Amino acid sequence: MKFTVIGAGAWGTAFAVHLVRSGHPATLVPRRPEHAAALAASRENADYLPGISLPDGLSITADLAASLNLTKVILLACPSHALRDTCQSIRSALPAGAAPALVLSLVKGLEIGTHKRPSEIIAEILPGIPVGALTGPTNAEEVAGRRPAAMVLASAQPASSLREVQAALSSPMLRVYTGEDLVGAELGGCLKNIYAIAAGCCDGLKLGDNARAALLTRALTEMVRVGVALGAHPETFYGLSGFGDLVGTCHGAWSRNRQFGEQIGAGAHAAEVIAGRKTVVEGYRTTRAFAELCQERDIDAPILHEIHAILYEDKAPASALQALMNRGLKSETATPFPGVTT
Repeated sequence: MKFTVIGAGAWGTAFAVHLVRSGHPATLVPRRPEHAAALAASRENADYLPGISLPDGLSITADLAASLNLTKVILLACPSHALRDTCQSIRSALPAGAAPALVLSLVKGLEIGTHKRPSEIIAEILPGIPVGALTGPTNAEEVAGRRPAAMVLASAQPASSLREVQAALSSPMLRVYTGEDLVGAELGGCLKNIYAIAAGCCDGLKLGDNARAALLTRALTEMVRVGVALGAHPETFYGLSGFGDLVGTCHGAWSRNRQFGEQIGAGAHAAEVIAGRKTVVEGYRTTRAFAELCQERDIDAPILHEIHAILYEDKAPASALQALMNRGLKSETATPFPGVTT
């Protein structure tokens, strides 16, 4: 089964490496020709995934049309703000009559302005091609380093039609489940970045383990509330794309969103940190999109609201904490924990 991975950041590169190691022909397509040339020459992505050798079997090219020839599955690993343009480039480059069997999004962010999920953008620009999302708690360095992980392949397509792709994506070190709640899987992957910024703020303020535990517990409740209001199934948020990704991103020292929040908690200004970064912090833009959505639809999301105020209204993280702690007291509403499949 031939794969094409579009986007040569850390995650796109790591997954392309995983595919080749699993015995599949794969092509990695960087956005910039000079980046493609550098990767092909050095066989290492020194800018985004240093220390990982690119297997000889991994093809690297900036020629999108050539990479798509005979490709069965396209994986999109670009930043969310570049997804629309990337899909339009794919539409122009696809050979006549050579539509892939599936396009999978590795993207974790909503589009500013439209508030569309990645799969909605893909379906809009590439109509008629089945779409899905591959998401979960997967740090690029650990996947590339052959450490064990698990993900969910979510699609509106029946699980039976995904078995071949599921098997191809899986390996002894990466277990891939299928799921039919594409909306919930994508929303979970987006929302967890916002709460990872909040967790980072806790670290920057040196609030301790009690505060972090309380934050993550209430963040999960908020994820469920926001997600269900936007059409997701509540049980999805207790799986890999919700709780799993939330825990990994909020605790991982590698997490860009958590690191970003930690800098802000320690006194840095969000706009200045973003301007000085080379890598993308998806939670920054995604916070704005979800804040607008929650306001439009009257969804109660106090943690998200306070993170938006910190990022876009220059509110002090300590003041945001006090606003959350001094809300009206209430009972904790327990959410039934659904059955899980191991």
